[in-house]
This record gives sequence, structure tokens and C-alpha cells, in this order.
Amino acid sequence: MISTQARADARRLWDYHQMGHTPRPCSVAIGLGSHDLGVADTAVDLYKRGMAPLLVFTGSTSPTTRERMPRGEAVHYRERALELGVPSSAVLVEQHARNTGENIRLSKALLEEAGVEVSSVLLISKPYEERRSYATARKLWPEVEVVSASTPMTFDNYVDSIGDERLVIDMLVGALQRLLIYPEQGFMISQPVPEDVRQAFERLCREGFTSRLLTTSGKAST
Repeated sequence: MISTQARADARRLWDYHQMGHTPRPCSVAIGLGSHDLGVADTAVDLYKRGMAPLLVFTGSTSPTTRERMPRGEAVHYRERALELGVPSSAVLVEQHARNTGENIRLSKALLEEAGVEVSSVLLISKPYEERRSYATARKLWPEVEVVSASTPMTFDNYVDSIGDERLVIDMLVGALQRLLIYPEQGFMISQPVPEDVRQAFERLCREGFTSRLLTTSGKAST
């Protein structure tokens, strides 16, 4: 049973993880691979609204996507975009990245190889990964402006879409931990974390929402 306090703390983390950027036209839109095809849907919506002339989908597979997306996350995203009417000439695929840092580095390299000049990036992720993706891109690609975007939805809507509230809260906690520790490891820029968010994170850890936390070895705990 998940307590009322835990849900309130999860919503606090959910709100913090979103950057609150207003989408605007950028040189390119990059959709970060995951289990969530909603990232591709949102990328297509932004493309059709004239927010970017080119889409890049990036991502290989992971234990959570291997069965659902056997051809790779980026490939499935591309197929989704083509189904929704995006011309193949407007989609590039990077299918080797296995984490957010590789998403950024390999997408940057792909665009350079294609001769695409990039001054701004519309970075599309899952809702609770906006801030982590932004902080990573600002570290690894500091010369471009980064605008964050995701499928507009509430915490409750997202829980309904996943069907597992505990897992969603675990993911929110894991994403927050990375924002706290990755800057020191050089993986992303530091982001200010308000005290109420830190306290919410600590309470959720004490309540056992820890399956997505990194151990000292750098691997997710089980």
C-alpha cells in the first residue's frame, strides 16, 4: 500500500524533473530511446507543428525494451514516425546508444557526419527524464541551446499509462539520485535541488522506493 505522503512526495519529484520549457523552433529534435513510444509520438507532433525540420531517434535496446522493441528503440521510434506521416528524409536513426550520455554524444556525431548545422536542440524524453536529459546535454554539448520537451501529462496519468505506481515512483527516485551524484562524475551539469525535493527523495528512499538507485558499484540495486 502506497501512503498519501509517498504519493505527495512522488508528485513533488515529478514536478521537479520537468523543466517547464515552452517548445520553440530548433535546428533538430532528438527523441531519446526508451520503453515509451510516447516519445516518438511527441516528436512527431512537434515536427508537424514546425518545431524542427529534422528528427533524430537514438537508442539501442535494454533489458526493459528488448522484448517490446527487438529491432532497437530508435528503429521502432522511426517506424512509428513514418506511420504517423513523417517523410523518411526527415528522420535520422542512431541505434547504438545505451544511456543518456551516449544518446547525446552519438546523436551529435551523427548530425556532424550528416553535415547538419546545429545551434539548438529540442530534446524529447520521458516526462520524468527531462531534467536529467537537459543536464546531460548541457554538459556534453555546451555550444547548443537545449529546449526540453516530453508528452504533457500528470503523475497520475503516467502511472495509469504504466500500470505500476511503485515502479514509477522507483524511477522518479532513481532519476533524482543521478541528478545528485552524476555532476561529480562529470556526466552532467549540476542542477539546484530545492530542499523540499531533497526531503521528499529521502523520505521515499526510507519507504523503500529504491529499486532504481545506483549502488556504490554504479549498478542499479535489486
